[in-house]
Amino acid sequence: MESGDLRIFQAVAREGSITRAAQVLNYVQSNVTSRIQSLEAEFRLPLFRRSNRGMILTPAGENLLGYADQILKLMDEAVQTTRYSDHPSGPLRLGSIETAAVTHLTPLLAEYYSAFPDVDLSLITGGTHALVQKVLSGELEGAFVYGPVDSPALEQVAAFREELVLISEPGEQNMLQLLAKPMLFFDVGCTHRKRAEQFLRESGTTSYKIIEYGTLEMILNGVSAGLGVSMLPGSSVSQAESAGRILSHHLPGAYRELEVNFVHRKESSCSSALSVWRSFLEGNRRV
Repeated sequence: MESGDLRIFQAVAREGSITRAAQVLNYVQSNVTSRIQSLEAEFRLPLFRRSNRGMILTPAGENLLGYADQILKLMDEAVQTTRYSDHPSGPLRLGSIETAAVTHLTPLLAEYYSAFPDVDLSLITGGTHALVQKVLSGELEGAFVYGPVDSPALEQVAAFREELVLISEPGEQNMLQLLAKPMLFFDVGCTHRKRAEQFLRESGTTSYKIIEYGTLEMILNGVSAGLGVSMLPGSSVSQAESAGRILSHHLPGAYRELEVNFVHRKESSCSSALSVWRSFLEGNRRV
């Protein structure tokens, strides 16, 4: 069994499909199939159940995946440590909640890339919970999430502070009228949504409707059209408010402050790109 076999097995397990795993790895599909068959022959056990829903891990496969994740993570760390340099290069895979990416990260990433052009930057957006899981699994080197995050496996750097505001369509409206409208939020794990639900309960609102929207711009469009209201960081809605699309309202003090942290795995060593990024962030953080 070679590390290449484990990477192929890990990709098939994550993608749930030999076809998609081959695309991700840039391999020929038949090569992926034969390597999986070779692993199963070596263990003398099926690692996947084949069904019309794709490749589903058997109990033996689930057990092997746990070890594969640990082995490949250690191998990647060994490579990163060996390649450590004062002039970072190679991949730096980052994640961020969308509001921080839109408002804060573009100028920081541009400045970092200007100083270290050999680093291959990539950035994805998502919710705090999903991004934390990707950092813990090694899919991302680090991520900007709402904090603090309760995980002993993660290091955290305070990055930004935000004011959470209630936004509505333009016009004179009092708070009770606003809270009677539907609330527009990203998804179930949205930090703003949890805080809004608590605020509604403590404001005496026992019945309310939540509409899930996919992106920041969609939420702004929905609020501007009068579909409902939302709670978002003030910096992420300032342009829309200046353009007259929405109106923001201050919340009570207990609900205003948001903290955005950069998190990465606690490790004895990390890549040059990540180490320099963290130092760069600490020199530019706004808290």
